[in-house]
Amino acid sequence: MDLLLKGLAGGLVTVAIVLASRRGNILPGILPLAPTFAIIALLAVAPKGEGAFRETCLAGARTIPAYLVFLGTSWWLSGFLDPRLAILGGLLAWLAAALLIFLGPRWF
Repeated sequence: MDLLLKGLAGGLVTVAIVLASRRGNILPGILPLAPTFAIIALLAVAPKGEGAFRETCLAGARTIPAYLVFLGTSWWLSGFLDPRLAILGGLLAWLAAALLIFLGPRWF
């Protein structure tokens, strides 16, 4: 039941984004910044204790630069690629940035 509620929360945010996109372009860009998925992640690790909860908070905060890389790359690529390819390029850039953020300190 717990998993179902978390899936429902994610689905509701998706519906909200799609509905908002019919009324303009700003709100769909803002809604992903709502902490819905962070809440789901935090609720998932909360039973493990305060240490896991706090570690998840910090990990989420560390991904903010990777999210900005995703948005910037998608924006830049949209100038000369199909939007789906621009998103794919953004995802690849996000993955590279996330790997650098989380694994980079081990490599250097």
